Amino acid sequence: MTEHLRKLSTPRAAAVAGVLFALLFGAALILIRLSLPEHPEIGTSWIESGRGKIRVAALLLPFAGVTFLWFIGVVRDGFGRYEDKFFSSVFIGSGLLFLAMVFVASAVGVALSASHSFTADVAAHAEVIAFGQVLMMTLTKTYALRMAAVFMMSLATIWLKTGLMPRWLVMTTYAVVVLVLLAADVSMWIALAFPAWVMVVSLFVLNRRDSHQPEH
Repeated sequence: MTEHLRKLSTPRAAAVAGVLFALLFGAALILIRLSLPEHPEIGTSWIESGRGKIRVAALLLPFAGVTFLWFIGVVRDGFGRYEDKFFSSVFIGSGLLFLAMVFVASAVGVALSASHSFTADVAAHAEVIAFGQVLMMTLTKTYALRMAAVFMMSLATIWLKTGLMPRWLVMTTYAVVVLVLLAADVSMWIALAFPAWVMVVSLFVLNRRDSHQPEH
């Protein structure tokens, strides 16, 4: 019996994953930012008023994480035989670290929002909330965003070396990297630069795939 083997190809639906990630992650970031103050405040008022937003953001982030993994796969598939093992390792590793820290920050937020139901000491609860707030901000702005910057920088370097993407997109990526590295600790709104960049890259990939579709 002859077995017919078919080469696996990345489905077009996978290329849409980047767009979905940008929308889901962007929405989650906005909800978190609207409920989380930039600077530590002793007290529980912000967690009380933002509990609903944090829970919605926590529901969105797992789906955003899945689509981000698909986005990594789509981008790596585009390397083809030009893949550089060194930069690809940095690219994949930084992407996974970014995702892991975002999940941890989300879990901290959910734990804080639910902590009111089993805390008897109000003063101790306020201190826990303040600690959790600093932890979330540090995970998000200091570490996760820096890993996102490394993710973009390694990808831009691969594109620059191989010519797989136009130079304007490479230069734009480097500009976003500089913005994130320098201004990540200034405001959480800077984090929206990452999903916006993913959206641009995904739309470019989708448009290029459509333009290269064979005519029947």
